[in-house]
Amino acid sequence: MRALRIILIIVVVLGGLFVIADRVAVHLAQNEAADRIKTNEHLTETPSVSIDGFPFLTQVAGGELDEIHVGIKDYEVDTGTAGGNGGAGGNGGADTIRIDDLEADMHGVDFSGDYSSATARTATGTATISYAELLKAAKSEPTEVVPGVTAKVLGLSDGGNGKIKVKVRLEGSVLGQKIAQTTSLLSSVTVEGDTVKVHADSLPKTGVDLAEQKIRSITDFQQVIDKLPGGIRIDKVEAAEEGVHITAKGTDVSVTG
Repeated sequence: MRALRIILIIVVVLGGLFVIADRVAVHLAQNEAADRIKTNEHLTETPSVSIDGFPFLTQVAGGELDEIHVGIKDYEVDTGTAGGNGGAGGNGGADTIRIDDLEADMHGVDFSGDYSSATARTATGTATISYAELLKAAKSEPTEVVPGVTAKVLGLSDGGNGKIKVKVRLEGSVLGQKIAQTTSLLSSVTVEGDTVKVHADSLPKTGVDLAEQKIRSITDFQQVIDKLPGGIRIDKVEAAEEGVHITAKGTDVSVTG
């Protein structure tokens, strides 16, 4: 019995040491991954990185990690689309746009022998574009929609039921008829490829004939977002209280390099 107790004590001690070593190793790995992501993505702040699954060391020995969670509070996307043409009835978007609270879950992560790079088989993510940021894609400067009448977007907000409320100001005069009107339109938000599009469900009533293409050049706009971390791509968008909620996904996603 005494020998058995000694063996049990040794097993418990070794098990405790293994757990400690495992937690120390995962902590160091998380810090290293966070530093690499910060450098590779040119972030101003270090992201949060959590390596899930236990034990960590057996995952390392197998050459694949079950799951890595990455959190980036503010991510600046350089779209390079300033002054671009969004086609009929739309702007091309701002050249930079900030994405808030980006959360990404990477699954089945393979890593190189020197840990300099890691690639996830699949990845899913969520983030938010605030209405203040999305407003950068709209025409906030007065733009002539018919001779003598200008329009501009004053602001964006939650319109409820998955819609964006777009506040538009029209000013000017046509044939002596003065126009000074602020109106709010409900708009739908969709994504096509890498482009988030805002499209007015109906146009403002002004009492004068406004060409639809002209007024939609103000009310409708779009923003290209094609450089999310690791190459994940936008899958769905939805208007929410704080901004446009993004769902993203990807395969063979680069985690650290």
